[in-house]
Amino acid sequence: MPLSALALCSRALLKIGAQPIASLEEGTAEAEVAANLYPGLRDALLSIHPWSFATGQESLPRLTARPTGDFQYAFQLPSGFLRALSAGLPGAGRGLHYRILEDRLHANAEQVVLTHIFRPDETAFPPFFAAALVARLAAEFCLPLTENANRAEMLHRLAEQELRAARLADSQQATARALEDFPLIAARNGGGA
Repeated sequence: MPLSALALCSRALLKIGAQPIASLEEGTAEAEVAANLYPGLRDALLSIHPWSFATGQESLPRLTARPTGDFQYAFQLPSGFLRALSAGLPGAGRGLHYRILEDRLHANAEQVVLTHIFRPDETAFPPFFAAALVARLAAEFCLPLTENANRAEMLHRLAEQELRAARLADSQQATARALEDFPLIAARNGGGA
């Protein structure tokens, strides 16, 4: 079954012993819980880690209206934006001082490249993230649908384990970043005292 909000919610419902749903709008208690909880839980899980499949870089369009204070320029945040990781000048995705206010990024540079977490389509979720999301959904769906607090607590513990495994799998998809600008390394390499 291709990944979709419906498929992910149905998997979570099956994990708690509930019936899968045919639509998020079907009017059942399961569909109502899924439709109301899924978007926020998905975005929260996407936002807590710089997932490789949900991290992007792009040049932001500068807005004509200038910020009221602190910074000279304002830039429009991209569609599906969830969280900023860093900002930089063209050719570098970090190193720029910035602040996000409302739906704009403010900076003193005329051009900004933003590295950020965005909301990808569910079809882009790798299996490790889908498993963590389904586990979290099951934990959150459990109490409103079963009223079993002990089972919900156990499912939350399992969801945390799935999340740790997913973060580990995702973090192994890039070369580890070297420590930069760390005073102890500089002192040691400089042959101090």
